[in-house]
Amino acid sequence: MARAPVTRPNVLLIHSDQHRFDCLGVNGHPLVQTPNLDRLAAEGANFTHAFTPNPLCTPARNSLLFGQWSFQHGVLANPETEFRRGPQPDARSFSSLLAEAGWDLGYVGKWHVSRESTPLDTQFGFRSYVSEDEYHAWRSEQNLPDQAFIPDQLRDDPNTTASKVFLAIFQGRTDAGITAQQSRLAWGADQVIDFIEHAHSPFFVRWDPSEPHLPNLVPEPYASMYSPAQIEPWPSFGDPLEAKPYAQAQQRRTWNVESCTWDDWAPVVGRYLGDISLLDAQVGRLLDALDQAELADDTLVVYTTDHGDMCGSHGMWDKHFVMYDDVVRVPLIMRWPGRIPAGTVCDAFVSHAIYLAFTFCSAAGVDPPDAFAGADLLDLFGNPESWPERPDILSAYHGNQFGLYSQRMVRDRRWKYVWNLTAEDELYDLAADPAEVTNRATDPECAAEIQRLRQRLLAWLNATQDPLATWAGNVQLGEGLKT
Repeated sequence: MARAPVTRPNVLLIHSDQHRFDCLGVNGHPLVQTPNLDRLAAEGANFTHAFTPNPLCTPARNSLLFGQWSFQHGVLANPETEFRRGPQPDARSFSSLLAEAGWDLGYVGKWHVSRESTPLDTQFGFRSYVSEDEYHAWRSEQNLPDQAFIPDQLRDDPNTTASKVFLAIFQGRTDAGITAQQSRLAWGADQVIDFIEHAHSPFFVRWDPSEPHLPNLVPEPYASMYSPAQIEPWPSFGDPLEAKPYAQAQQRRTWNVESCTWDDWAPVVGRYLGDISLLDAQVGRLLDALDQAELADDTLVVYTTDHGDMCGSHGMWDKHFVMYDDVVRVPLIMRWPGRIPAGTVCDAFVSHAIYLAFTFCSAAGVDPPDAFAGADLLDLFGNPESWPERPDILSAYHGNQFGLYSQRMVRDRRWKYVWNLTAEDELYDLAADPAEVTNRATDPECAAEIQRLRQRLLAWLNATQDPLATWAGNVQLGEGLKT
């Protein structure tokens, strides 16, 4: 007899940082070993068209907490930029609503929501918080060497420049002197397991590791798990950036990578993949902990990330000033035995952070606030006729390292249009050009498509009360802002 699903589930949210959609075994990567995340997908649902509402850490993390677009909750950029504002003080987070409803909430890892708050604040409702900063003290207590983000030869060289330091940091290297079991990822998993073992039910525990965000300081055997010789270039690696926004070429110059060949990039990608496999091993430990505590059937497990990573795609670092799928498309896996059919592959367009906030409230039996902009992902499995089927997905970006720089994106199954307010617009035919190399925004043969997508984008701006809606209407975005 089948076991009825629990109605007040525990929740384990694993929310990594900067994990590309295509860097999972289950999502088709030819090399990366992710047996535990693949297992999670086999036992639950794998979303193939989940997209971030904003491909930047702090805005995306606030969207997850508050279920809103970045221009709605008020956080447009990371706090170390010229835009330093935190979330609206009266905004309701899904986590505070769960705490009020009796959930025991724990947070482990990277916060990066605002510099003025912590998960323990009333606005967020977490009872327990173990900051990733505590790992450094633990490492010292274990008499382990410090994590060396800057190589000694650069630290001691009087001719070292800022660009050399940044390049060395972001290239990563082996975290020598520790084992995988002493890594920050393993330490973080230890904290989550400890919370699970001592929490009262129902609980909600969130783990936010910084990995696989560069720099990838990876211990052995993961540091050398993927030989650079095995790693093929990304399909977009040779992008000449013709007829594309100036900021993309500037990004290469600023990071001093415009002359890097694939031989330079392949070791970087190898360490990135190694970090993902180390993360996957810790996911396996958490799934084992749920099994051992006989909690697996009573727990909704979610794996996702805030955004992706260029990691050499289009010859770039990081994630700024672009709306390529490398950074906007994200992994999203959910498992809830008895509620989500095992082995489900869901290709619905979902704005993952915004939808998850709504979904966590729904799973807990809590009414989401009217301000939440998402929908209940669980309806895809239990009540599909109520699911608001959508033909496209949207995203927004407001700038960061080089200053504020507004972009809005609409993407359907074939086409992607990016409105760049201070540069060339972009249009990509994803069927013919999945790597997004050829910008067809000024191609006369695409005039009807770009007109359709501009009208769709304008409708979204108006529907969400995006501050750019008035400007877009004034300059007649729907009739063609730029030629």
